[in-house]
Amino acid sequence: MKYDLIIDSRPTEVALALLRDGLLIEFHKEKHDNDFSVGDIYLAKVRKTVPGLNAAFVNVGYERDGFLHYLDLGAHYNSYKKFTHQAINQKLNTASLKNFKKEKTLDKKGAINNVIKNGDLLLTQISKEPISTKGPRLTSEISLAGRYMVLLPFSDKVSISQKIDDSKEQSRLKKLIRSIKPHGFGVIIRTVAKDKKVAELDRDLKNLYKKWQLITKNLKNAKPKSKIHGELNKASTILRDLLGEKFNKIHVNNDQLKTELQEYLSKIAPEKEKNVKLYKKSIPIFQEFNVTKQIKSAFGKNVTMKKGVYLVIEHTEALHVIDVNSGKKVDAKKDQEENALIVNLEAAHEVARQLRLRDMGGIIVVDFIDMKEEKNRLILTEKLKEFMRKDKAKHNVLPPTKFGLVQITRQRVKPVMNIDTNESCPMCSGNGKIDSSLLLVDKIETKINKLISEHEGSIHISTHPFTASYLNQKKGWFKSSISTKWSKKFKRKILITADERLHLLQYTVVN
Repeated sequence: MKYDLIIDSRPTEVALALLRDGLLIEFHKEKHDNDFSVGDIYLAKVRKTVPGLNAAFVNVGYERDGFLHYLDLGAHYNSYKKFTHQAINQKLNTASLKNFKKEKTLDKKGAINNVIKNGDLLLTQISKEPISTKGPRLTSEISLAGRYMVLLPFSDKVSISQKIDDSKEQSRLKKLIRSIKPHGFGVIIRTVAKDKKVAELDRDLKNLYKKWQLITKNLKNAKPKSKIHGELNKASTILRDLLGEKFNKIHVNNDQLKTELQEYLSKIAPEKEKNVKLYKKSIPIFQEFNVTKQIKSAFGKNVTMKKGVYLVIEHTEALHVIDVNSGKKVDAKKDQEENALIVNLEAAHEVARQLRLRDMGGIIVVDFIDMKEEKNRLILTEKLKEFMRKDKAKHNVLPPTKFGLVQITRQRVKPVMNIDTNESCPMCSGNGKIDSSLLLVDKIETKINKLISEHEGSIHISTHPFTASYLNQKKGWFKSSISTKWSKKFKRKILITADERLHLLQYTVVN
């Protein structure tokens, strides 16, 4: 599998598409003025405590106060508080924690009122972006994420990803990190650190420690609601988390952004710096790499898969609902139970992709086709877990109920990605909406493919004059039209004619 990152820099935002073997698996949009991203660190001011929630509402400069629960203060809150005040008042000469006297750890069963009060200044980090009418979710347990590890100030513990199951490798990494980590810091070793050499791990650790030094410097004379440290932009975050031997190319249409990415790669993976390519063609970058069409087909209410199976996805305030439909995928040689299992497994693969693609969080209920046999339900559950294994967001999959419902919980750290895939109707001056015109050619081709297996002889299809002209237009080096290519592909005569009675996206099969 090869990963490609396509970056479209626009006037107000940057759009990023992550492709795996050409298939869109992640899509992100990031506004240029987004100051409240996950990982950003602020000097915040407590506005009020709420004993009933054992939490506090904290002002970080967003229009709505951030939410800070007592448990999110972290075990080392008292040490952070002491360090922050000394840094603000310029009583610290170094970012090192070697000679810093730590305070008593926080009691997990304590009360918010006994720890903080209105007007207190806190060093906080955004753990969830503002969603809907809610402000950002905050934590006072600062973590600095790198390519191979996460640095935790005021903690001496070294832990390792559970996905590294080789006991010898676990022991090697823990021993190595303990020997090079700075005093007073804990480390979480990430999965990608497996089999890495000491030079690579040491370089990553030094980069993280430089971030802590910069945070300490920025705290001097800092004012409330000021950003102390900004997390990486989305493109760099994706590179940090996914960069590996199978990473292929990064295509970007902005020279400045290209330079920024190359500078970042030069620090974490110099050998990958040459993989960043500047896109210069006049055709839009997403159109060139077939991203636009994939977005149109993947973000609608109905998501169609091969052989007629499709999903219906509905979003509500409380949860997300996905309905699985078999369409016309029925094998006469198999019984109902076998057909249901085949459809459900195909749908499960797409459900896992959709959750990651749309970044859907919270509670998701999937209505699979009913299956009577317990062994088939178990197969479906295991396969769904397998398909979701590459999803980095924390999630939990429950077995299907007797009604075929599968409940999934997935970590929500930012708003769900909602994209309008409809277009203004050109037949009614834009007062109505139509499905994406980009998908019409694919729909007609799918229809032809179905007719080939059911009928002999030539196939005659009528469409709106605009569409017919497009399908019959000769273009390219060999002056070949889409209808001609279809004739060669299906080895049948495909005739496309115009019918002005039809709507722009309508077509009919002529006997």
